[in-house]
Amino acid sequence: MKKQTQVELLAPAGDMTRAKMALDYGADAIYLGGKDFSLRAHAINFTDDEMRQIVNLAHSRGKKVYVTVNIIPRNNDFAQIIDYAKRLQNLQVDAVIVSDLGVIKVFRDNTTIPVHVSTQANVTNQYTALEYVRLGAERIVLARELSIDEIKTICNAVKGKAEIEVFVHGAMCVSYSGRCLLSNYMTNRASNRGECAHACRYNYALQEAKRPNEYWPIEEDEHGTYILNSRDLCLINHLDELIAAGVSSFKIEGRVKSAYYVAGVVHAYRQALDGVKRDYLHELDKISHRPYTLGFTFGKEPTQYYPASREEQSYEFIGLVTSPNTMVLKNKVNPGDVLEILSPNADSDGQTFTWQGAIQNQPETTVAIVGCPYSLNSNDILRRPKQPLPSSAQI
Repeated sequence: MKKQTQVELLAPAGDMTRAKMALDYGADAIYLGGKDFSLRAHAINFTDDEMRQIVNLAHSRGKKVYVTVNIIPRNNDFAQIIDYAKRLQNLQVDAVIVSDLGVIKVFRDNTTIPVHVSTQANVTNQYTALEYVRLGAERIVLARELSIDEIKTICNAVKGKAEIEVFVHGAMCVSYSGRCLLSNYMTNRASNRGECAHACRYNYALQEAKRPNEYWPIEEDEHGTYILNSRDLCLINHLDELIAAGVSSFKIEGRVKSAYYVAGVVHAYRQALDGVKRDYLHELDKISHRPYTLGFTFGKEPTQYYPASREEQSYEFIGLVTSPNTMVLKNKVNPGDVLEILSPNADSDGQTFTWQGAIQNQPETTVAIVGCPYSLNSNDILRRPKQPLPSSAQI
């Protein structure tokens, strides 16, 4: 694709490490949650002081920080939400991502922070989008169930009044843009308050009421059946079409994903937007994912994956570089292993070298990097190939 500069690349940040990785690897903006009111309660998330640090860092690089306040709140939440809104104003965050009309009013009445309407609000048409604009929203994050023609219609309707953001990569939900009841009923963990148990990833079978101890797989598969297990969205080969439709921001899912995931996915999409010629899907196969899908973007297609719910990747994260000569070990490395460098630095990105040191097998310890002839920088990643995965070339 041609180099694109007018569209924002928005990356997830589950903690300080992942926030810095996202910024280093090319995100224009990051989104994160505080310790409360965020739909990723099981991410580490950010204290106010950490938020201040990352806002200052992002702003020093000309980048932005958006904060999620997108739970579906109850009456007794609002006193704290009002206080939180005022604190976010003092932290100078660039926008808040909200899904509830009451929370929108809190931010409009108590702050000057721009409001982005979350995908949890399920905006699927131009009339709803325009109503949110009337209420003061400056950006709408569309539901993931829309076709590109529907996206284009909404973009045209709000043009000049608000921006449109769409998800382009990451895990999808079997329920409508995350409005899931399975987690609540099966585990007593409320999806819409950030505690989803991912019950859609469980292995299900069929049971007849009068045969309580007999179970049948719904599909003929010896591994069982994962009938609710969604594939992962991947639109990296279709960014030009989304830009032509009028989309302003491309969003990557993954606030509970690893630093390696954040770095690798952001890097691939950054290169795609910058017009770097490479096989992006081959790159994205190296990072933890379920089989990819285009979702609903070009019409309905199967988005479930029945054989298993586990994620897969063709490369293994070996170490995170902390200085030109050291790394924090993430997985065992052996003499003779060929390691690849993932780096924002074009001179070393994609280069390989042979590990010439001894066996290192104590994860999270700092070790010397042995045998690398290239210049390395903090937050570069060393990785090793695993068994190749089936090609994603059809996406």
